[in-house]
Amino acid sequence: MKWATYFAVSAAVVVVGLSLGVTLPLVSFRLESWGYGPFAIGVMAGMPAVGVLLGARLTGHLAGWFGTPQTLRLCLLASAASVALLSVMPSYPLWLLLRLLIGISLTVVFVLGESWINQLVEDRLRGRLVALYGTGFALSQLCGPLLLTLLGTDNDRGFWFSAGLLIFGSLLLLGRDGAPKVDAQSASGRGILAFCRTSPAIAWAVVLFAAFEAMVLTLLPVYLVREGFAQQLALIMVSAVVVGDAALQLPLGWMADRVPRQMLFRSCGVVLLFSSLSIPLLLHTPLIWAVLLLFGASAGGLYTLSLILVGQRYRDDALVRANSHIALLWGAGCLLGPLSTGAASQWISGHALPMLMAMGAAGFVWLAFRRGAFDEVALSR
Repeated sequence: MKWATYFAVSAAVVVVGLSLGVTLPLVSFRLESWGYGPFAIGVMAGMPAVGVLLGARLTGHLAGWFGTPQTLRLCLLASAASVALLSVMPSYPLWLLLRLLIGISLTVVFVLGESWINQLVEDRLRGRLVALYGTGFALSQLCGPLLLTLLGTDNDRGFWFSAGLLIFGSLLLLGRDGAPKVDAQSASGRGILAFCRTSPAIAWAVVLFAAFEAMVLTLLPVYLVREGFAQQLALIMVSAVVVGDAALQLPLGWMADRVPRQMLFRSCGVVLLFSSLSIPLLLHTPLIWAVLLLFGASAGGLYTLSLILVGQRYRDDALVRANSHIALLWGAGCLLGPLSTGAASQWISGHALPMLMAMGAAGFVWLAFRRGAFDEVALSR
């Protein structure tokens, strides 16, 4: 196994998480300071999801034409340019376009980066090494809001810092090999409906985690501020959610190499359901910190286990195609989550965020416990 390449590719994708952890809440706070309401902020948060839907369709073609490593480097540089332009173009319509471009380029990075990681690792170590990557990504997002408290939300330092990180990530990939070999036509992302039919629980888990991640970094800080918490404390509470996400990944990966992965998958859904329901009830009590940790841990577990279950089945073209399907589903979750939560928060209930997450978790639990929810032969350890 190419350990140096594994760590280089993982680090390149992890710095994307740090960049997002800084820029997503910064954009939301900046828009709120301009006088925009939750729905407008939700539209902005959902714009990269449109880019995800486009990027997932382009990934296979780009990797087939330019090769996986070169495509990754180019997209990281394109993302850096788009983030930098956020600081010099303070206009809502222009920010919508830039966020669209960021969504397209970072989708390619995630699809190819996670495919590359799953291609490299051996199945006996898959749970632990995929979880190690997931932990690094979650910790990078944890550090994002914390860094933002140091960089400040009333200036553009966060945008420039994030652009620099993305450039650094592109440099980490120089000279690396072992990437999936991709045909520009066969890995174009077709077959999404068949993927959803054969793996409905995995498909919904990806949608649910995408909605969770988009809302946590964009709407959760606003939700907490509107519930009476100071802005600095709201960012720390968001970080607690990400701490929970990061804390579970390595133990979960260790367990995934030793016990039935479907059982762990279902358990994460149940915990997410009950933690979501508990947030409005315990928001102003000391118990909220434990709830936020469980909220992040269970949601993160859904995505990590989805990657593990997909990675053990596919290689090369098929692996990139499966990850393109995941990216399309991710885009749907990123789009539907902030838009529906922003609208519901403004016009129905201030607690719409945890309530919609609870509804999504209930849907996952129903799918995961249905007979035939998993392809038991293909997905068995």
